[in-house]
Parts: sequence; structure tokens; C-alpha cells
Amino acid sequence: MHRTIRTIRATLCSVAITGLALALSSCSEAVDRVDEAVDQTYEVTYEVTGENVDSIEFHGGGGKAMEPKTESVSKPELPWRKTVTLRGIMPAAVMPVAADPEGARVTCKIIHKGKVLDEQSAEGLVTAGGCTAESPVTG
Repeated sequence: MHRTIRTIRATLCSVAITGLALALSSCSEAVDRVDEAVDQTYEVTYEVTGENVDSIEFHGGGGKAMEPKTESVSKPELPWRKTVTLRGIMPAAVMPVAADPEGARVTCKIIHKGKVLDEQSAEGLVTAGGCTAESPVTG
């Protein structure tokens, strides 16, 4: 009787250890995939068109994934285009700002590999149109 119980315990322990090893292996693989995604880079092109745009702020690729460095251009010549390289899960973002008593118009786009990830338009006395797109690395 005791021998049967010991055999069952040994088998259960063996199964538990094997299951734990497989689970840890799966976790390790998931961590490796996240690390790979964080190190992967991607390019986007920002486009801004419209009238009377005073400034454009955008994620330029520096900083940390969740705290990207923002760059700025004052009095840009329109249409404006800028291609940047971003890293990992860092979102692409561009925000044109315009203020004009006669009205302003802005349109922004974020393009990745020929596909428009986001496009927004705005108009009015004071206009801040913005585009934000999730990193294609995470998809």
C-alpha cells in the first residue's frame, strides 16, 4: 500500500516538474519575443498639409518607448514630410498646430510601408490636429 502511494507521489511530482519546466519555457519564449519587438525598428513618414500651420510636433525616434522624445518644427513649409525611425512599441505621433483669425486648416497622416496608419483633419480659428498610430511591431 505504501509503495503504491509513493509511486503515485513520484509520478505526480514528475508531472508537476515537467509542467513547470514547460510553463517556464513558454514564459521564456514570450519574454524573448517582447525583447525582440522592443529592439526592432520601423520607419514611418509623417505628412502635414493645410494652411497657416504655425508648428508641428512629432515623435522623432529618441527617448524611451513609453516616453518618446518630441521634436518640433516652427513655421514649416507646406506640404511637410518627414521620415523617422522609431523603435519597438514606441507609437508614431504628429501634431500640427495652427492659429489664424481667418481660419486655418490642417491634415496629418502617418504612413508605414505605403499604408496610411492614421489620417486626421481639422479647421477653425485655432486648430490642433493630431495623428497617433500604434507601433506596427506590436501587431
